[in-house]
Amino acid sequence: MKAVIFPGQGSQFPGMGRELYQQHPEAQRLMVQANDILGFSLTDIMFSGSDEDLRRTDVTQPAIFLHSVALFSTLPDLRPDMVAGHSLGEFSALVAAGVLQFDDALRLVAQRAQAMQAACQEQPGTMAAILGLDDATVERICQEITQQGNVVVAANYNCPGQLVISGSQAGIEQACEALKAAGAKRALPLPVGGAFHSPLMQSAEAALAQAIERTTFSPGRCPVYQNVDAAPHTNPDEIRQNLVRQLTAPVRWTQSVQRMAQDGATEFVECGPGKVLQGLVKKIAPQAAAASAV
Repeated sequence: MKAVIFPGQGSQFPGMGRELYQQHPEAQRLMVQANDILGFSLTDIMFSGSDEDLRRTDVTQPAIFLHSVALFSTLPDLRPDMVAGHSLGEFSALVAAGVLQFDDALRLVAQRAQAMQAACQEQPGTMAAILGLDDATVERICQEITQQGNVVVAANYNCPGQLVISGSQAGIEQACEALKAAGAKRALPLPVGGAFHSPLMQSAEAALAQAIERTTFSPGRCPVYQNVDAAPHTNPDEIRQNLVRQLTAPVRWTQSVQRMAQDGATEFVECGPGKVLQGLVKKIAPQAAAASAV
C-alpha cells in the first residue's frame, strides 16, 4: 500500500516551484489561481525571493502548500491508499484525499498563517530540537518547568530520538539546560517566529476554528492520518475538529508513520519541496520504502 506524505514549514527554498510552473500547465494554472486568491504574487517570492523573504510565516505556509499540491496535480498516477502531512502539510494531504478543494484549502492556509503570526506577537515564544533523549524524559521535564510557571511542551514527535519542544523564551532556555543535564545529545534552539503547537497558540486556534466552520469539507477518498491523534480519518466533522486542535496540540509524526505502517503502508512517497520526511520515515519505519514524488 502507498502512503503519500506532505511536508510542513522548514521545507521552503529560494526558487521553489519554478520548474513546476515552467513545465506543467496544471501546476501553472494552480499557481496563477493562488496569486489571484491571495491578492499578491506568491510565485514571485517563491521563484525570486530570498531565504529571508520565504521565512515569513504568511509566505512560507502558502508557498509550501502551493508547491506540494501543484506537484501532486502533475502526478495523476500517484494514487494514495492513505495520506498524512506534517503540521501545515496536513492541508495538502486533505486536498490529495479530496476532503478540501484547492481554493478553500489555500484560503484556510493563509488565514492559519495570519492567525499564527498574530498569536506570535501576542504571546512571544520559540522552539528547540532535542536530540538523543527518550520522549518520556522530555515530557516529564517540560511538565515540571511548566508547573513552575514557564510554559514549555513537547510539540513535534519527529522520529525516535528527535523531539521538538515549544514554549516561552524562558521556558525553552530552562528546558534546554535541564534536558542537556538529563542526557540529551543536543538541544538546538530553532530559528522560528513563535511557539507553534503549544498553548501559546490559543488565540490562533479560535480564529482558525471560525474559518474552518465556514468551509466545505467532504468525506475523504482515502484515510487522512491526522497529527493530533495519529489515527485515520475520513469523516469531515472529525477532520475539522482535529485541524483546529492541531495548532495547540503536538504533531505526532512518529506515531502517524508507525500507524500507517501497521495499517499496511509499505511505500511512503514525499510530495512537496525538500526531503525531510523521507529521512524521518527511514528512522521510524526502516522496513518501508521512502522516496520523493519526483
